[in-house]
Amino acid sequence: MNDWDQPAIEPHCYTISELNREARSLLESGFPLLWLQGEISNLARPASGHLYFSLKDAEAQVRCALFRFRSRAVNLALRNGLQVRVQAKISLYEPRGEFQLQIEHLELAGAGALRQAFDRLKQQLAAEGLFASERKRPLPRYPRRIGLITSTSGAAIRDVLSVLRRRFPALPVRVYPTAVQGDEAVAGIVQALQQVGAQGACDVVLVVRGGGSLEDLHAFNHEAVARAIVACPLPVVTGVGHETDVSIADFAADVRAATPSAAAELVSPDRTTWQTQLAHIEQRLQTVLQRRLHQQRQQIEHWRQRLEQRHPQRQLRHYAQRLDELEQRLHHAMQRTLHNRQQQLAALSRLLHTISPLQTLNRGYAIVRDPTNQTIVRTAQQLQVDDSVEVLLAEGRLHCRVCATQGI
Repeated sequence: MNDWDQPAIEPHCYTISELNREARSLLESGFPLLWLQGEISNLARPASGHLYFSLKDAEAQVRCALFRFRSRAVNLALRNGLQVRVQAKISLYEPRGEFQLQIEHLELAGAGALRQAFDRLKQQLAAEGLFASERKRPLPRYPRRIGLITSTSGAAIRDVLSVLRRRFPALPVRVYPTAVQGDEAVAGIVQALQQVGAQGACDVVLVVRGGGSLEDLHAFNHEAVARAIVACPLPVVTGVGHETDVSIADFAADVRAATPSAAAELVSPDRTTWQTQLAHIEQRLQTVLQRRLHQQRQQIEHWRQRLEQRHPQRQLRHYAQRLDELEQRLHHAMQRTLHNRQQQLAALSRLLHTISPLQTLNRGYAIVRDPTNQTIVRTAQQLQVDDSVEVLLAEGRLHCRVCATQGI
């Protein structure tokens, strides 16, 4: 058989469901959480408690879904025309093949006066060169002592000390306690920075606190704190809030860590690394182990993503959205049916009015009744002279007496 006689291989033909499922998987795994800003339009509030709307700018728009368990954390009265800033995950609604965003966090665009003040101060200090990378100081590789500025009652100090004990328990830490929230926080943080710098007992300074709102982190967005960080003669590492929280203090610091625990890891040497440097064979073994662990983590992460895509909660969200769509379609169908019935009722009413006896009376006719039994008089033979009759007119009635009768 010649090459050209070989049977052609039939290409795989996707179903629409397969295509949309694959497209959703690629979108959800291919993009991280994104921040977007735009105007709310086409806001819908079905009975399920989920919210659906479009987020638009001057040239484009995208559909968004804010599921009920997320919407409970939004302390805003959402309405069409509202400018908002959202953190969202890209997805695709499979039944309609509709590209959409699943909202994880929503706030007013600019987050009010604090956000505006934050932006103004950031621009001002950046223009002065306080955030310039060339003035940033490197961290000591093997610090003799760490200075820790934080509240002694918060979780941040426990996280930092726990990491330091784990990584290098022999490394001494000097704590400079201060409020990290409230009216006294700014002065306390500034005083602690001045004190640790003047004493000269530490090689590096950690300024940390746990997560919170923009109002909670206000002290770390204050100009005095930023200038005190820059003026400190020691390298300063900030670990303020969660990974997504960024403060003015972070820009002013020599190094910004995502969390207090991450800050502790940045400034502390790893005793395991020291031990692995004692022997060349141990170093090679450590390298091999790390490579294998990295491969295993990648494999685990791969299966974790596959498992997440098939998680029942994801399916429940999908079916909840489908149920909301069917509910809206049923509502529209009921409205159309009611409108049609109203039109039919109006037509029958007009027809009934046309054949009504009252219409006959309006044309000048009258109805004669026997007042004793209310029967209608149709022939003269039903009455005799001096009988009483009742005559119904279009407006009012007459009570008459028969003077004479005459047959046809």
